Amino acid sequence: MSKVLRKDDGPVEKCLNWLDKQASNSVIFVSFGTTTSFSQEQIIEIATGLEMSDQKFVWVVREADKGDVFSDDIIRVKLPEGFEDRVKDRGLVVREWAPQLDILAHPSIGGFMSHCGWNSCIESMSMGVPIVAWPMHSDQPNNAVLVTNILKIGFLVKDWCRREEFVASAVVEKAVRTLMDTNEGEEMRKRAVALGREVRKYVIDGGITQTELGSFIAHITR
Repeated sequence: MSKVLRKDDGPVEKCLNWLDKQASNSVIFVSFGTTTSFSQEQIIEIATGLEMSDQKFVWVVREADKGDVFSDDIIRVKLPEGFEDRVKDRGLVVREWAPQLDILAHPSIGGFMSHCGWNSCIESMSMGVPIVAWPMHSDQPNNAVLVTNILKIGFLVKDWCRREEFVASAVVEKAVRTLMDTNEGEEMRKRAVALGREVRKYVIDGGITQTELGSFIAHITR
């Protein structure tokens, strides 16, 4: 894998430099957006599932994962004791802001565990990355249907009808393994890559989307 020289060693550069050292399609990116809040118990189950999966990962733990985002209370998330030391050779926990699009575009990324917010779906599809869908609210369940049932570039962590149920570590482990280490996951990755290629073709300079947008702007500015 070619190396990219990065000037600084801040949080963003640290993350991308770590990804530079990983093999192609070997890492799952885990991020649930800025308005998703998990209980401490659920955070522990996610961490345990990632550890048991034996797969490489980048996990973004944001302020939204530390308590109620609509209150002033900040609860420092507590990962299992010794977790980061045990997974340091194959996992990276990012507590600061993460450059999601840059991460999804990185060749080492082979999957995305996501809440299926629309921006995240668009970025993942554009970069050809399959999705482990964990929708929470708002438009996310419908977006997850698009990803899983229609485009077939991902699957649900659990059925939406069971959305109130606690997600055990074994479920997280199985989801990660399925996407990253099975033929089923590889087929999803192939479909996602093909979709991403088509999406990028339409939005590049001279692509259909750019041409039609230019025509529309020219029409309304006459």
